[in-house]
Amino acid sequence: MFVCFRRSFRVLAAALIAASLIAPAALAQQLTPTQPPQEEAKPVTDVLGRTTPEGLVKGLVKAMAEQDYARAAQFLDLGKIAKSRRAAQGQEIAQDLQQILDQGGWIAAGRELSSDPVGSLDDGLPPERERFASVRTPQGTVDLYLQRTKNDDGVDIWLVSQTSVAAIPDLVGKVKSGILERLIPEKFNGPKLWGVPVAHWGALLAWAAISYIAASIVLLSIGGMLRRLWRARPESIRMRMVEAAIPPLRINVAVWLFALGGIYLGVAVVARQVFGVLAEGVGWLSVGWFLLRIIDAIGAVVIDKVMKRERVEALSAIRFFRRVAKFLVVAAVAIVILDAFGFNVSAGLAALGIGGIAIALGAQKTIENLVGSLTLIADHPIREGDFCMVGDKMGIIEDIGMRSTRVRTLDRTIVNIPNGLLSSMQIENFSVKDKFWFHPTLGLRFETTPDQIRLLLIEIRAALYAHPKIDPSIVRVRYTGIGADCLNVEIFTYLLVKDMNEFLEAQEELLLKFMDIVNTHGAGFAFPSQTIYLARDDKPDPEKMRTATEKMAALRALPPDDQAGEAESPESGTNFEARSEDDSDHEGKGGGLPALFRRFRLRF
Repeated sequence: MFVCFRRSFRVLAAALIAASLIAPAALAQQLTPTQPPQEEAKPVTDVLGRTTPEGLVKGLVKAMAEQDYARAAQFLDLGKIAKSRRAAQGQEIAQDLQQILDQGGWIAAGRELSSDPVGSLDDGLPPERERFASVRTPQGTVDLYLQRTKNDDGVDIWLVSQTSVAAIPDLVGKVKSGILERLIPEKFNGPKLWGVPVAHWGALLAWAAISYIAASIVLLSIGGMLRRLWRARPESIRMRMVEAAIPPLRINVAVWLFALGGIYLGVAVVARQVFGVLAEGVGWLSVGWFLLRIIDAIGAVVIDKVMKRERVEALSAIRFFRRVAKFLVVAAVAIVILDAFGFNVSAGLAALGIGGIAIALGAQKTIENLVGSLTLIADHPIREGDFCMVGDKMGIIEDIGMRSTRVRTLDRTIVNIPNGLLSSMQIENFSVKDKFWFHPTLGLRFETTPDQIRLLLIEIRAALYAHPKIDPSIVRVRYTGIGADCLNVEIFTYLLVKDMNEFLEAQEELLLKFMDIVNTHGAGFAFPSQTIYLARDDKPDPEKMRTATEKMAALRALPPDDQAGEAESPESGTNFEARSEDDSDHEGKGGGLPALFRRFRLRF
């Protein structure tokens, strides 16, 4: 039943290739010029579903389960039998077919049967021929085939070939009987369910439990031997792979044992078909589980190596690609399981191709976030565990996912930021600092003397150079000026620490040292304050007030400049020509007020 995986991998490869070609195919379809409408072809149908090999086998098994052998005979090519004997002889051949399949035969798995009306063209058989079942005989395995032919309406259908129909009566006595048939006589089979004795259903359930127990014992024994063999390195990549592979392989091996044992048990083919489909689905689920665990194991080993080499920037990329690989595995296994259960995966992919543009338009944000994730992985401006300022949010990056990034804020809440938005935001990463800026300003009291300030500068520089975590290439301590309420001393240097806690510890130690230095030298730190000066109220001197008044009155009584010059000459016995050379120079340089006071001096 599970003898061929080749077609499964072809379906898987075709699904992945079709997914990559969805959008171009849909776009080409939109750009192709419209053709003139043609007459629609009439749909090719068959009421019994015989248009495909897969449909024929399903209809035949269903007829056998319902023990409707008249309908089962319609799936046989009885062309070599006379029409008068076809009805009776066809039912007998259908019963014989079920008997030989129950005793020692098996029907091909659903994925081995083509769902295409033309059949499978790469199975090494003629295009109009398909193998659908096999029977064990003492001489070897005999294959039964389907043949494509036309019905009375001219529709292409598939039937059990005339050669196989002719061989069925001869195989009845040659097929090896199963274990169950030899242990339980037919009269003890009891009631039937779907045409199958209940004992057969119970035997399959019991065999499923036995298969799982046997697979567990075998794989646990192998795992124990490997642990003893590699006990020197229990955390090696080989041991991790073994630990990851044992649980899913246990189920997968149990499915194989169940499928092979069901044939030798001689359980009815209808029951084996029902359990076979379920077992196939479980088997593919175990394959997917196996791949997921292997991906996790490989990812854990790579992360451990990256952490040992302190390449933390690669963590986000590793986790992202691990998620992508797991998503692809889940999608591929889902496609294969749907195909195994008879769903038309090709039609579904074609439907996606037709609606690919609409889906792409509707998923713009999703695609934008995915591209943003790739940008964050490529540029790695942030890593998981970094302390960052993202927009107006400050916190620790907890996870960089495929769609969004989680930030744990200082309030211990979670903020999810879409990666498409995050890739275009300004991000300040505090975790990548190579050193911290130490830049305090000390405000001293106004009473601090210059000598005290000089001594404080020397002592503070010495304290900085003596600290083991100070960058000695950049140490600056300067008295920068007089502030509104203090004398400012600026300190500029860097602390050679990479962690915020170390920085706060070193900063605390230095600030306390500065306080000791200031207190030791009799200075102090200023407070924001105002100084009020109190003085006695001295009244103006009355004598000085009177003198000033008289002088101002005399100035007001003076004539204009031209008249003053004429009036001065007769009274003083002097004219402008008699002035000294110095007075002329002062008048030219001093302007109006010096001349006014000179005239005032000449008058009085």
